[in-house]
Amino acid sequence: MFIDTHCHLTHRYVPADEVSGVIHRARDAGVGALVMSGAAVGDAADAVALCEKYDNLFCTVGIHPEYAISPSLRGSGEQGEPRGSSPSRLRRQPPSKGGGTGTVLDYTKFLSHPKVVGVGEIGLDFYYDKEIEIHNKQIEFFRAQLKIAADAGLPVAIHSRAARAETVEILCDAAYANLGGGLVPGVMHFHCMPWEFTKKLLDRGFYFSATGIITFKNADAERDVFARIPIDRIVIETDAPWCAPVPFRGKTCEPAMVVETARALAEIHSISLPELENILFENTKRLYPKMII
Repeated sequence: MFIDTHCHLTHRYVPADEVSGVIHRARDAGVGALVMSGAAVGDAADAVALCEKYDNLFCTVGIHPEYAISPSLRGSGEQGEPRGSSPSRLRRQPPSKGGGTGTVLDYTKFLSHPKVVGVGEIGLDFYYDKEIEIHNKQIEFFRAQLKIAADAGLPVAIHSRAARAETVEILCDAAYANLGGGLVPGVMHFHCMPWEFTKKLLDRGFYFSATGIITFKNADAERDVFARIPIDRIVIETDAPWCAPVPFRGKTCEPAMVVETARALAEIHSISLPELENILFENTKRLYPKMII
C-alpha cells in the first residue's frame, strides 16, 4: 500500500461529514494509511480523535511556525482557507493569547498516544514576515519544539519556507543533535530545497518528502534533487488539501492523489511503481516506527 505521510484532515481543513469519503477514496486508490499533521493550535486534540475513529489514520502533533507570533507583533492573519477553495497558500491565524513556548505545550499531553508518531509540522517560515523580531521568535519556537520531540524520542516533520539556511543550520547544529542524548531523526516535509542544503540534511540522517510539485511541468529543479536523493530516504505526501498533483491541478487535493506523486517518483528513479510502493512503505515505517500497519 501507499502511505500519505502528511495531510490535513481535521475539521479546520475538511468538513467532518466529508472525512469518511476522503479516507474511502484513498483506500480505493491504494493509499492504505494516512499521517495527519498538526499545524494550528488545537489540531492535536482533533487529530487524535480522528485517529481513534479510523484504524488507518496516524498523526504528528506540533505547531506551524506562523503560530509563534503574537498578534501584537503582526496584525491578525487569515484563517486557513476552507476545503474546496483551491487555496494557493496556507496563512494561519496566530494564537489569540500570544505565541512562544507557552503555546507549544498545547500538544505535549498527546505525545505518548499510540497513534501519535511524531512531532510536526514545526520549523521556520519567513515568506510573509520579514521582521527580524518575528524571525527570532520563530527560531525560539522551533528550538523549543525540537527539544520536546527529543525528550519524547519522536521524529520531527520539518516545515521550511524562505528560511532554508536558517533551518539547515539549526538542524545540523551539534546542540540540536545532542538533544535528548542523541540524534533526533525526521523528515523534510514538502521538500523543495536545492541540493546544497539537501546534502547537508541527508548526511544528518533526514528523510525527504516528495509532493505533487514533482509532477509539475516547470519542476525540473525539484525532480533533479529527488533523483539524487537515495531512494531509501524518500517518502511521499500530498499536504492535502493543498498542492494537488497533475492531472488534478486546480482541484482540492486529497490523499488518494498521492499515487500520482509516486508515479512521477518511480519515473525519476527508473523503477516500477510496485517496486517503489514497497520501498516507500518500508521507508515510512523506519521514519515513523510507532506506526503499526
